[in-house]
Amino acid sequence: MAAASTSGRMPAWAWAWPLAAWIVLAAIKLGGFAGAAATAAEAVFLIGTVFAAVYHAEVVAHRVGEPFGTLVLALAVTVIEVALIVSVMLAGGPGARTLARDTVFAAVMIILNGLVGMSLLIGGIFHREQELQARGASAALAVLAAMLTLCLVLPNFTIGAPGPEYTEPQLGFAGAVSLVLYCAFVFVQTVRHRDYFLPEGEGDEESHASPPSGRAALASLGLLLIALVAVVGLAKALTPAVDAAVAGLGAPKAVVGIVIAAVVLLPEGLAALRAARHNRLQTSMNLALGSALASIGLTIPAVAAVSIVLDVPLALGLGGKEEVLLVLTLVVSVITLGTGRTTVLQGVVHLVILSGFLFLAVFP
Repeated sequence: MAAASTSGRMPAWAWAWPLAAWIVLAAIKLGGFAGAAATAAEAVFLIGTVFAAVYHAEVVAHRVGEPFGTLVLALAVTVIEVALIVSVMLAGGPGARTLARDTVFAAVMIILNGLVGMSLLIGGIFHREQELQARGASAALAVLAAMLTLCLVLPNFTIGAPGPEYTEPQLGFAGAVSLVLYCAFVFVQTVRHRDYFLPEGEGDEESHASPPSGRAALASLGLLLIALVAVVGLAKALTPAVDAAVAGLGAPKAVVGIVIAAVVLLPEGLAALRAARHNRLQTSMNLALGSALASIGLTIPAVAAVSIVLDVPLALGLGGKEEVLLVLTLVVSVITLGTGRTTVLQGVVHLVILSGFLFLAVFP
């Protein structure tokens, strides 16, 4: 757990990086920060602020306990994702109508294959075999499969609108049921069957350290919000450079969605990997699966509302290649996490699927 939870002191870098990020954003707004050097600086401050966000999220999570703690970062990260997608949708341009689909799909693939795979691999290397609550993982995967099918697969088979798009009533329905499914899952996770998502005898001395004081937790919560807003601003400032780089490489526009997903998932990803390293696999999986669910259950309703209210075109249906990868990912995830025991082998399998997704995204 974060240092502040045991020493009571917040390290200087935990507040200095967000402060510096806001100074950079102010310089950008005033027009005094441009060029290649500015782009490099934005990337550096973005990464530093992400690490600060991870620190503060862990302090808050330790204070409120599981599984509530993992919801804090999942919801905050989803706010970043929604803000970036909506801003690009409203700006228009090539790839805007498919950006939500590409980003949500990339987030799911990065989480279920990259984040889960790395967590299982790291946990297996350091602890040989780890355990998690199979009931909680199965519940999360069931909700995830329903959301993904209704939002990203079914648009290809409806006849109300041409191509991979929903009509307005269909889009409203997809957004509404996604939100209902997510709220139902959160209720089960935090109230009705909270024990499905609690660790059983895992962890080291860090996981049993005394929680931080209420004052320290509130300070970290405030700084977490400040850091996450700074991450949104810096990521948005870097988007033109990312677009230019993708175009220069001749890669498909879907790669932009992968970059956005990777950036917004950095805080949660680092926290999940750190938990797996310290033999807290249940916490790691709560973060990963909760983030995947929030990515769909909150992002799709938000972009659907923007599309309907502002009449912005939105394409959600995946291509055939992506549907195959999605089915493979869900099947492997059910097999991997359904036993409740994991080793390095499962981690390698997930990472191989991720490598296939990334390779085929660049070389379709």
